[in-house]
Amino acid sequence: MTFTTPAPFTTRPTLQGTFGMSASTHWLATATAQAVLERGGNAFDAATAGAFVLHVVEPHLNGPGGDLTAIFATAAQPGDPVVLVGQGPAPRQATVEHFRREGLDSVPGAGALAAAVPGAVDAWLLLLRDHGTWELGDVLAFAIGYARDGHPMVERVGATIAAVAELFQEHWPTSARQWMPDGIVPAAGELVTNAAHARTLDRLVAAGAEAATRRDRIDAARREWRQGFVAQAMVKSVQSRHRHSSGTEHAGVLGLADMAEFSATYEPAVTLDFRGHRIAKTGAWGQGPAMLQALAILDGFPDDLLDPGTEAGAHTILEAFKLALADREAYYGDAEVPLEYLLSAEYAALRREQITETASQDFRPGVVPGHEPFVPPLRTADAIPGKHKGVGEPTVEAEQAVDADGVTRGDTCHIDVVDRWGNMISATPSGGWLQSSPTIPELGFCLGTRLQMTWLEPGSPSTLAPGKRPRTTLTPTLVMREGVAVTALGSPGGDQQDQWQLPWLLRTIVGGYTAQQAIDAPTFHTTSVPGSFWPRTWEPGAAVVEDRLGAEVIDGLRQRGHRITKAGDWVLGRLSAVERDPSTGVLRAAANPRGAQGYAAGR
Repeated sequence: MTFTTPAPFTTRPTLQGTFGMSASTHWLATATAQAVLERGGNAFDAATAGAFVLHVVEPHLNGPGGDLTAIFATAAQPGDPVVLVGQGPAPRQATVEHFRREGLDSVPGAGALAAAVPGAVDAWLLLLRDHGTWELGDVLAFAIGYARDGHPMVERVGATIAAVAELFQEHWPTSARQWMPDGIVPAAGELVTNAAHARTLDRLVAAGAEAATRRDRIDAARREWRQGFVAQAMVKSVQSRHRHSSGTEHAGVLGLADMAEFSATYEPAVTLDFRGHRIAKTGAWGQGPAMLQALAILDGFPDDLLDPGTEAGAHTILEAFKLALADREAYYGDAEVPLEYLLSAEYAALRREQITETASQDFRPGVVPGHEPFVPPLRTADAIPGKHKGVGEPTVEAEQAVDADGVTRGDTCHIDVVDRWGNMISATPSGGWLQSSPTIPELGFCLGTRLQMTWLEPGSPSTLAPGKRPRTTLTPTLVMREGVAVTALGSPGGDQQDQWQLPWLLRTIVGGYTAQQAIDAPTFHTTSVPGSFWPRTWEPGAAVVEDRLGAEVIDGLRQRGHRITKAGDWVLGRLSAVERDPSTGVLRAAANPRGAQGYAAGR
């Protein structure tokens, strides 16, 4: 059927062609990926090249010192979605006891003590080795060029630097030297360079120059990253005590053995069938299954209650996600998770019965036989004393803010690619934001802070432990129909990533929208769940909406008990998507207009 809410006038067309499609959160990454396709590369060559460009052009949203989650399907096995795991674990010395001895009651949101083992670069190189066709030097040439020769800086990078300028100047001098030359924040459109970053990539390529095969050359670069000059520079950098978002001084704990022992991996995707489609996500070490839980709950409602553009539909979706995200907090982590039961029709029916006509103000994890739910500390923003710059994912303090807690929320990056052969990938690289921790001068980038997603309290599946992955929010999506991958989709946005993707799925699968119509449509999300990022607060019963949802719908949600924050007309979500019709071979792509930065390309 088609929803009663009409599809919006689109800001741009859904692109169509048969050769190849790319979409990402920055036009230079999209153009890079498309250039690789044009020169004969496949989707995996293209996505890898585009992702390394994202490290350079969106440094406030991701970096080589961060992490990565991707889902892909190959042309040879189009119905077998695979998860690429570039989420590194906690270092050996990252123990609850160590953090407590440091006087901390939670993992800081900024500073090297919060660094997990960086996994993004190794994951991209693993994918390129096993499924790409290009030489590493050719793939990295785009990023090396932008880092060495410069690229026009987008306004939001400068705004981020300005927001943490005092932190850089007073506490992180290496970051000040890199991002504020001569003490000045670069202006939007100004050419910015990162010579150290370019040299780092050059040295990775050079590490495999004498190897006999393409595979050996890439593996040599991986070894250099994990055991050579990169690992050594990272470990040396964390040894100096520096300011963290807690307002206190700490050193990091990342060690050479941590770097050497980590290797990116593959694993099968977790899937759920919904209205003739199979949705593929990561395991419960990520938040992806929460979207599957929400879909399972919603699948029992009639179509008219699945329309995000109506009061009843928005209410139902918000309430379903509150329940799913409560289960995420209670049961998810790099541990034994009762996922089969959480995704079962029986459990979905029980949770569906908990949705009423009014908004819940409570934290309500479900009852899982044999498992005790973890209830995290339920703190509101006004209960956190003081504010510190450089917090969250990637969150920085600002004078003007969308969120009710007085900070401006960042997000991360995303890239989707499909080629003419049917290879398809959805990837969300993140972490290592320029405001995460002090810049490592030898490398030109910094470490991430993914450990802030762990708890120091006992009893949680995501309690901090050495060698254990933090429960990441990175959550790309692959959609299959009749056993074949047809859509790669994703968005930045921390806890909101799946909340913004789910309305897109409902609008395209149930409502008949095109990809671009679904991206352009107004969206919303709940903040009635403890956040995954420092300082991990929540707002009971709260929801953030785009004003374009309409006064009648917004007023109706308020009357149902939702505590509404109006964010503006074009604010929420940075989705992109690529599609492939297996019956015709027609490819499609769409990208987010919000922020005037995301673009799709293809032919």
